[in-house]
Amino acid sequence: QVQLVESGGGLVQPGESLRLSCAASGSIFSIYVMGWYRQAPGKQRELVAVITSSGTTTYADSVKGRFTISRDNAKTTVNLQMNSRKPEDTAVYYCRVVTASGAAWGQGTHVTIST
Repeated sequence: QVQLVESGGGLVQPGESLRLSCAASGSIFSIYVMGWYRQAPGKQRELVAVITSSGTTTYADSVKGRFTISRDNAKTTVNLQMNSRKPEDTAVYYCRVVTASGAAWGQGTHVTIST
């Protein structure tokens, strides 16, 4: 099994930068994809950004040019740098990892953009 621990959420002002991190442990010998999803109140969970084992990234149109996903050299931690944030970025952000043995979700971290 893969365990995921997220950190970095909180209450911030619009325009301020914030960095989310997700550390994977356990059966992480074959991670295919690491990424971030979010779920705003009353809405479905949606993809924010993902990064593959080869480093290919995909972003939601709503965050392109503002958010950057990255991974550490050991490929066990995935980060989401959030710049130029907007009130509509308020959501619970979830880390997700896809491995050879299946997928795992983090517990979620709240990000609230004050208005």
